[in-house]
Amino acid sequence: MKRAVFPGTFDPITLGHVDIIKRALPLFDELIIAIGVNADKKTMFSLEERIQFIKNTFGDNSKIKVKSYTGLTANFCKNEKAQFIVRGLRNSIDFAYEQSIAQANAKVNGVDSIFLICSPEFSHISSSIVRDIARHGGDYQDLIP
Repeated sequence: MKRAVFPGTFDPITLGHVDIIKRALPLFDELIIAIGVNADKKTMFSLEERIQFIKNTFGDNSKIKVKSYTGLTANFCKNEKAQFIVRGLRNSIDFAYEQSIAQANAKVNGVDSIFLICSPEFSHISSSIVRDIARHGGDYQDLIP
């Protein structure tokens, strides 16, 4: 079974995340959307809300599992018997950031990273931007599923 993990905080899930997930699905038998929990990171939405947002978006798709985890993503992958990490890239800055992490994960943990370039219509969307718009009372509905 080809199993991949798509990790993130998904605070909240955006149309950019949805784009990557939909495009990753044909590549794997199972895709675990893994919500990383970091006690040092302040989130706008609770873990339960973020899980529900994802479940609402993907319904009962049997290829998608939603789980949360703490600690290293590569350790989570090993525990879940996932051979791949899926990462969405919006631009060269994302690539520069993700490249060394991917190389370390492959060398130390044997988990390969698969980079998917986001579709152009979603390259401007990030959870940070959505949260900023929400904090200031703006309408962010066109950026989320």
